[in-house]
Amino acid sequence: MPMILETRTVEKVWGRDRLPAPFSTPDGQRIGEVWFEPPAALDGLLVKYIFTSEKLSVQCHPSDEQTRAMGLGQRGKEECWLVVDAEPEAALGIGFDSPLDHDALREAAEDGSIEELLTWHQVKAGDFFYIPANTVHVIGPGCTIIEIQQNSDITYRLYDYGRPRELHREEAARIALGERYDLAANSTYVGHESDINLVDGPFFRLDQLAGGPDAAISARYRGPLLVIPREGSVIVEGETVSPGQCALAMEIDAVQFAETGTCLIAQPMSD
Repeated sequence: MPMILETRTVEKVWGRDRLPAPFSTPDGQRIGEVWFEPPAALDGLLVKYIFTSEKLSVQCHPSDEQTRAMGLGQRGKEECWLVVDAEPEAALGIGFDSPLDHDALREAAEDGSIEELLTWHQVKAGDFFYIPANTVHVIGPGCTIIEIQQNSDITYRLYDYGRPRELHREEAARIALGERYDLAANSTYVGHESDINLVDGPFFRLDQLAGGPDAAISARYRGPLLVIPREGSVIVEGETVSPGQCALAMEIDAVQFAETGTCLIAQPMSD
């Protein structure tokens, strides 16, 4: 079984015609995302890089409970973003400056004012955000982001700047939270110098390691995990895994971490 995951490049209207190294861009395409195909052992978790030159749509995602109620099965989506590069003035819109009820949110989506009602957060490399289901959000231009998410493709677009793409205003307005985003509880800054737990449930765990794991981290990560180098390479089952790649490790003890490198590790929570 190959340890390094296969990638899929995804064209987006808001993507870029030139990606940073080590990624390459097919001629004539605007690539917005590079997905790492989820392995069978961890098919509930998706890792991707996001590259923006324009704003994404204003959107939200349902929860597992909501998708089950809709008869769609367990297909909810909670996600998190680690900004790895950001141009000056790059920003993310998450939540609202003031609370909106269902009708006000739908009307703001219809007339386009929803973009101005969002709370915009200027970002820099190292900024980290967890995005719970139902949170209204948008990624602005000039961002390179590592996203770790529940493996779901259900996105409800509220507003898309007049682009000729499908909108889902009624569906989105039914589930969207017209609330402020709890920045203190859901965001932090991630440097390269220390270990830090970034997510600890409810659907997955995510840690950054500066060097190898200590005993407490090793004890938490039992079974298969994903390994995502940020700086320096790691070795998984004899294969070198470099920044810009993602690998499956069947256990944390099978990973040889670089002493001076920085690496993300991720794993779904046990049922």
